[in-house]
Order: sequence, then structure tokens, then C-alpha cells
Amino acid sequence: MTTALRTTGLTVRYRRRRALHDCSLALPAGRVAALVGPNGAGKTTLLHTVAGLLAPDAGEVAVAGEVAFMAQDKPLYDTFTVAETLTFGRRLNPGWDDAYATARLAGLGIPPDRRVSRLSGGQQTQVALTVALARRPDLLVLDEPLADLDPLARHDVMRSLMVAVAERPLTVLISSHVVADLRDTCDWLIVLNQGRVQVSGDIDDLLAEHLVLTGPAGSAGGPAGARVVESSLTDRRTRLLVRGAPAPDPRWSARPADLEELVMAYLRSPEAAALPAPRGVSA
Repeated sequence: MTTALRTTGLTVRYRRRRALHDCSLALPAGRVAALVGPNGAGKTTLLHTVAGLLAPDAGEVAVAGEVAFMAQDKPLYDTFTVAETLTFGRRLNPGWDDAYATARLAGLGIPPDRRVSRLSGGQQTQVALTVALARRPDLLVLDEPLADLDPLARHDVMRSLMVAVAERPLTVLISSHVVADLRDTCDWLIVLNQGRVQVSGDIDDLLAEHLVLTGPAGSAGGPAGARVVESSLTDRRTRLLVRGAPAPDPRWSARPADLEELVMAYLRSPEAAALPAPRGVSA
């Protein structure tokens, strides 16, 4: 499997602050990757750098093919109709697929003569997403596309995105604050924390490597062989999220970690990292 996106040692500075520092990752082609992290972690800076909107102060970005980028504010012209928006896209993009764009919006029931300002938030997101997809990109980069939508609109947008992924060869990198929005659609996870990649890997592999352990109070180290990512203590019990399979210990109960537990544990423990080398990925 080839690499759709690789960043090596990216550093981006804003005045004296480093938004990204030695940020390196490899995303295999054909994956739908969730980019998560706290506010100020550098997610938007990373996406802007990948899309070519920012030049890094150090390091490099390598993308296999064309990139389409959709910003969080979904920049559309309010006075344009939907049809005029597609015409504008066609005139600016040599590889534009007009038949696809028209058919996609018709399938979503979005009237071509409706002005953008008269569309709902979900419809505006669908128009902006259609403009990005009609460019026929190899890598689609989406910055918080669901942030201003209600739960039903978020579901509809993600469902339609998965249809687009199924219809064509496409790699997607999508950032979101809401892990639940990404749980059923993304198969690769990237956690960005304090300007560095903290976690990167196949979601199923990462979940298989992590356990939640519950055991005796005052045992923050866990059973032998446990690599503790995060611990929480009460007067009665100790709860750990660990990576790897610790030695059997009857004092501890174990269960698989879910995606939100895994993400939150790493975000609360910025010194921890889970960076398995992508298997079967070539440059």
C-alpha cells in the first residue's frame, strides 16, 4: 500500500510560538483518518500546511496526487445560487467533474436555483463538500466540517462522505472535536497534542493494543508488564489505561478500551505516545 500523505519534521511558528514542532506522520492511501486534539494543538495549522496554504519553517510535506481542502467556515458566496457555485468551481478547476457535482447535489435534494444564503447549514456543508469532491482529488482535507451542524446534519454529511469514498479512490483527513462523529466512519487515528503527533495508526490495531484495567487502590503501576498510559485513583480502586498485554494478575480485571477512552487518555497524558510504524506502507 502506498502513502497518500507524509510529513517529516514539520515546524510552523507564529511569532515566538511553535504551532507545530517536529510533526511527522504517514497516512496510507485509501484511509479515512480522524485528526483529533485539544484546542491549540495545531490541527488547523497542520491541515493548512498539508493543503499548501502555509509554508513550514522546517520539515516537508509529500502528497501523492491532488489535494482538495474544505475550511471550517466553508467559504461560499452567499449571493451565488447553487448552480452558479458549480459554474464558478468549473471555471477555476481544470479537472472539474461537472456531471458528478450536479448529480450529487440532485441526489441530496439541493435545488440548483437556491441561493447559498437560503440553504441550511447542512446543505451549505454539502455544497462545499461537493465543490471539493468535484475537483477529483486524491487527498481530501476537511477542517472541522461538522462543527456548526446539528446531530442529524452531522450524520447526513458523514454518510454522504462515506458514499463518496466508496465510489472512488480517495484518502480523507478530517479533523473534529467530537470523537463520536468519527467512530463509525474513520479507520485511521491521528492524535495531535502540543504541536506533535502523539498517536498514529489503524484504529482497530490501536484498540486491540489497549486495555482498561481496574484493580486495588494504590497500585498505579499496574500488574507486571503493563505500560501505563493514564491512571486514575480513588480510595477504593485504581483504573488504568494500558498499552500491551500485561502479565495475568487475579487482582486486576481487564476490558477493551473504546475509542473515546483511548483518545482522552492520551490527550490527558501528553508525555505518552503510541506511534506504531504503518505496516505495508511504502513511499
